[in-house]
Amino acid sequence: HCRLRAARVLLIGLRGLGAEIAKNIVLAGIKSITLLDCTESTEEDGCSQFLISRNDVGKNRAEASLEHAQRLNPMVEVMSDTQSADEKSDEFFTKFDVVCATCCKQSTLIRINKVCSDHKVKFFGGDVYGFYGYMFADLGEHEFAEEVPKPKQKEEGGEPDTKKAKKEEIEMVTVKRSVTFSRLHSALEIDWSSQAALRKLKRTPNAYFIMQVLLDFISNNNRYPDSTQKEADIKLLIEQKTKTLEKLKLSPSVVSDDFASFCFAELSPVCAIVGGVIGQEIIKAVSLKDQPHNNFFFYNGVEGSGLVDNISSP
Repeated sequence: HCRLRAARVLLIGLRGLGAEIAKNIVLAGIKSITLLDCTESTEEDGCSQFLISRNDVGKNRAEASLEHAQRLNPMVEVMSDTQSADEKSDEFFTKFDVVCATCCKQSTLIRINKVCSDHKVKFFGGDVYGFYGYMFADLGEHEFAEEVPKPKQKEEGGEPDTKKAKKEEIEMVTVKRSVTFSRLHSALEIDWSSQAALRKLKRTPNAYFIMQVLLDFISNNNRYPDSTQKEADIKLLIEQKTKTLEKLKLSPSVVSDDFASFCFAELSPVCAIVGGVIGQEIIKAVSLKDQPHNNFFFYNGVEGSGLVDNISSP
């Protein structure tokens, strides 16, 4: 509990997903949160970004979110920063216990993850693209405490254990565990032509590849898919899918073309689900309690599935 109260968090990107994460961790009661966003609020924020009121359209997203975020919990210090993450020096990120990056380009995510990893800062990345959303976590060498049922002593004679177990409460004991995370670049740069990777391919969530396609789309076009030019962007997304999967040495048929129709806008239920998971994982990471998701969570709203998977190159 005191670890949570001492945690300093940097949240990059105040669109719908960022608003959900901010709400969850401010309500949980961290020490401070810095909201970082250099973009201006648009009409579209009215759908999923509940920290920004409709009168604030056109204002900076971080500044416009500050008042509502602060109101959720007066005990938490809430600050805004209107610079872009790319303008920040490496040293800036090392002043926090947790950095959570949303709405960032792939190169930005990889850079910030490397800085955090080198300075033992817990790193989370995530985004929502229409019906799809993901979270990536790199907690480095992470130690945590977990409560597990106490092993039962076998008793000689007397009642069978099962009958007894119903009568008594299960005793819990706390055990210390540790887990090692990998960096984002190694989780994205997998040679899928290798035998080991091919065996895993069938079990790998489709949303992992859709995430890669969207990260490439955003890097190449400097924007998200735009619902005002949906037909043109669906074409671009399908072309990008072929290029991305070729780069990963995979056949374009791994992801069917239908995905492209579902990548538009930030859907608030998807933000709520992914933001709920990221909020919970940040709280676990700073309180050093319970097993963290290592290392991806994918939400696929078309299938209605949320999956945790560990993906990294050997």
